Amino acid sequence: MQRLANKLKRINGKGYKAYKDIQGSYCFDRYRLHIDYVQGDPFASPSRIRIELLPSDFSVKPDWINTSFRQTAVEDFLARETAQAIRQVNPPRRGTGTSGMVAIDEPGQEILKRTAVRVLKDKVEVRLSVGLPAQGRRILGQEAERIFFQVLPAIVNRAFFPLDEARLVKQIQLSDQQEAIRAYLKEHDLVAFVANGAILPRQSGISNRPMPKHQAVPFKSPQSMEVEIALPHGKTIRGMGIPRGVTLIVGGGYHGKSTLLKALERGVYNHIEGDGREFVITDDTACKVRAEDGRRVEKVNISPFISNLPFGKDTTRFSTEDASGSTSQAANIMEVLEMGAKVLLIDEDTSATNFMIRDARMQRLVHKGKEPITPFVDKVRQLYRELGISTILVVGGSGDYFDQADHVIMMDEYRPHDATDQARSIAETLHNNRQQEGGASFGQVISRTPHPRSFNARKGKKEKVDAKGLHHIQYGTSTIDLAFVEQLVDPSQTRAIANMIHMLAKQWAEGKTSLPDAIDQLYRQVEKKGLDFISPFYGQHPGDLALPRKFELAAAINRLRTLQID
Repeated sequence: MQRLANKLKRINGKGYKAYKDIQGSYCFDRYRLHIDYVQGDPFASPSRIRIELLPSDFSVKPDWINTSFRQTAVEDFLARETAQAIRQVNPPRRGTGTSGMVAIDEPGQEILKRTAVRVLKDKVEVRLSVGLPAQGRRILGQEAERIFFQVLPAIVNRAFFPLDEARLVKQIQLSDQQEAIRAYLKEHDLVAFVANGAILPRQSGISNRPMPKHQAVPFKSPQSMEVEIALPHGKTIRGMGIPRGVTLIVGGGYHGKSTLLKALERGVYNHIEGDGREFVITDDTACKVRAEDGRRVEKVNISPFISNLPFGKDTTRFSTEDASGSTSQAANIMEVLEMGAKVLLIDEDTSATNFMIRDARMQRLVHKGKEPITPFVDKVRQLYRELGISTILVVGGSGDYFDQADHVIMMDEYRPHDATDQARSIAETLHNNRQQEGGASFGQVISRTPHPRSFNARKGKKEKVDAKGLHHIQYGTSTIDLAFVEQLVDPSQTRAIANMIHMLAKQWAEGKTSLPDAIDQLYRQVEKKGLDFISPFYGQHPGDLALPRKFELAAAINRLRTLQID
C-alpha cells in the first residue's frame, strides 16, 4: 500500500504516461491489488485492475462451485454485488476523459458465463475498469490516491464484507432448479417449459426488465399441456410443457403471440430471480430464424427450400452479396441446422411471406415448374420426421399450417389455450386444396469449410478486431452486422465473438476443418482453460467478456463479407 502511495505522490502533476509506473501488484488489508494495464491517455479505454480477495478473509465453500453452472451463478452474483457497491459508493468523477470512473462488466437479466469475476476454490478475482484521474493530460495524483485508498476499499467492503451468503445460496439453488428443468425437458421429449405465474412481457421495447406485476397477466398453462416437475431444494413447479414436434402459436393481433415466442427465445439462457422468466426454460439449441434482406450468403445449400432458379443458378452452394427475404431466411435455417440446432423458433411477422406459404390459388396461377421456392409449410413436417428438428411457429394469417401441427396454442388476452383439437377439426372440415410441394424428403444439411483467406483482420498496417456495442463487429476492413441475430443479448458476448473469430482464424481455419468442427474445438479449449483463454489480455485482465452460444458465433462468421468457403 505504501509503495503505491509513494509512487502516486512522485508522479503527481507529471504527464499522463507516467501512470505506467504504477503497474504491478500491491498488498492491501483484505485483498491484493493488481494494476494490469494503464491507459495511455485520459480519453482512451480505462485502465484494467484486479482485486484478488485474500483466502484468509474470503473463503469459497466447495459446494458453491462443484458444477460449472453453480460456478457461473456464484460469479454472476458477486459481479452484481460489486456493481451495486459501485453505485452506492458513487465514485467522484473529477478530471478529464474517464477520470474517476470505476466500473465492472455488470450482468443483465440473463445469467451468463463472464470474466468480470473469477471464482476458484482457492481464489476470487474481481476485474474492474478504472479511469485514472487527470486534468488535461496531467496526472491528478491526489485523486488517484482517493480511488485506490478510499473508493476501492469502500467498494470491496460493501460487496464482500460481510457477504450476503443467504442470497448467494438462493441464487445457487435457483441455478440447480433451472438445470433440473433442462434435464427434465430432455428426459420427457419437451423443447420448452413456461411456469405458471411467469411474467413474460417486458417494461418496453427497449427494456429487458419485467413489466410490473400489477400491469402484466401472469402465465397460466392450459390444463392439457400442464406438467409438474419436482425440483431440488424441496420445490415443485407446474407449467406448460411444449413437446417435440411442430407447435403453432396462434391468436389475434396484440394478444401475446410474439411475447410468448420472445420469452422462449431468451429461455436458452438462465435468468435471475424476479425476472419473471426465471422458469421459462427452452432447449439450449433453439434458434430464432427470420428473413434478413441484404445479408451476404456464402455457399450455403438452400436447395431444400429454393431450386431451379432462372439461368441455372446453383442453390446447393448458393452465394449472394444481397440476399432477398426468402433466400436469407432459407440460408439462416440451413446455417443453424449445420451447427446442430434442434429447435427452430419462427415468427411470421419477421419472415418472408413467399417463404412461409403459397396458397392453392397462387399454385394454380404460377405452377411449381415456374416457382423456385418450396414454402416452409411443406418442409416443416419433413424437418421433424427425418431430422428430429422441432419448430415453434407464430402464425396469425395462414391456417394452412394446421395440417402440419402437432400442437396449437391460442393466445387470448395473453392467456394460452390448447386449440389443437379445434385446429384439426377445421383442417378436416375446410380443405385448402393446395398441393404439397416438399418432394420426397427434406434434403441435405452440409457442413462447409472456411478458407484461411476469409479472415484478414488487417486494416492498414495494423489488425483491427473490435466490437461496437451489441450489434456490430469491426473485423479488418469489414463490418459484421448482427442486428438480426436476435438471441445475442449482451455486448460482452459480442466482444467475445470478435475475439473468438480472431482466435479461430489463427488456430483452426487452416482450410481443412469444417466450420462446426472448428467452433467445437475452440469451445473445448474454452471449457478446459476458461473464458479468459479467448482474451487478448489473457493472464492479465479479460474482465469484459461473456460467453456466446456456438450459434451466435457461427452467425457472425457467416455474416463476414470476406468469408470464403472451399
